[in-house]
Amino acid sequence: MTIVIDQLQFGIEVEEKRVLNNESESESEFNGGFIMPTANTFGQNFRDYEAESERQEGVENFYKINHINQTYDFVKKMREEYRKMDRVEMSIWECCELLNDVIDESDPDLDEPQIEHLLQTAEAIRKDFPNEDWLHLTALVHDLGKVLLLPIFGELPQWAVVGDTYPVGCAFDESIIHHEYFKENPDYQNPAYNTKYGVYRERCGLDNVMMSWGHDDYMYLVAKENKSTLPSAGLLIIRYHSFYALHRAGAYKHLMNEEDEENLKWVQIFNKYDLYSKSKVRIDVEKVKPYYLSLIEKYFPAKLRW
Repeated sequence: MTIVIDQLQFGIEVEEKRVLNNESESESEFNGGFIMPTANTFGQNFRDYEAESERQEGVENFYKINHINQTYDFVKKMREEYRKMDRVEMSIWECCELLNDVIDESDPDLDEPQIEHLLQTAEAIRKDFPNEDWLHLTALVHDLGKVLLLPIFGELPQWAVVGDTYPVGCAFDESIIHHEYFKENPDYQNPAYNTKYGVYRERCGLDNVMMSWGHDDYMYLVAKENKSTLPSAGLLIIRYHSFYALHRAGAYKHLMNEEDEENLKWVQIFNKYDLYSKSKVRIDVEKVKPYYLSLIEKYFPAKLRW
């Protein structure tokens, strides 16, 4: 699928500055359609891990446990186990409904059930990019891997499901949130894993890189193993939307190939909606459901193996 994106570029730097300056107005225009809140549901700047909110202590403790336990061997084991897709069969929409029971403890911006966030993101993108239906669906499914928290999917702990993602098998970049806790990770002192390239080679392509295990990589595997027809940009968004060290700090670009570089533009576009749509705005699920069911039918089989 050929995707033209030159006309889709927008004022990313301007938008970033607005959030950092914490403008006094309650909302800002974003890309001509999306209304970007200047504060999250707790009244703080988005992704402010230093803010003294009711969730800050829990979020920091989450990252401590995450960074200690996400090793190369652990990720390899999880990928081998979950790519079997032998736990359950269900449709995409059935999986969406399961997210009513999931709250992401690593997120400092939101405490709503996850299905609210999926629809907020998808509808915001749909308004600004009406002709890119694959992007609407990508927004809907990007967090479905969080069902790993539920018993029928293995009931994994939060640290193995949510949070920012990053490569394992090479040095942990200092731009990763709460980087200090990696010092207790066994891979931190392992010479096979603690260099710039580690087990990889220059421009090997992100598809060949092992990412910390969680909902991103799991949903990517689900889409691939079930032969989704989403374009490569959609699959890249699913796998790397939590890879903030790359698409916010520019780390690990030495591992990217040309296709990654092209698709990264879409990840950066998507990220703005993924992050700043976290608000108290409610979506009428029954009203939008028929549209998303039609997209699911177009890009996914009726029943998926999970």
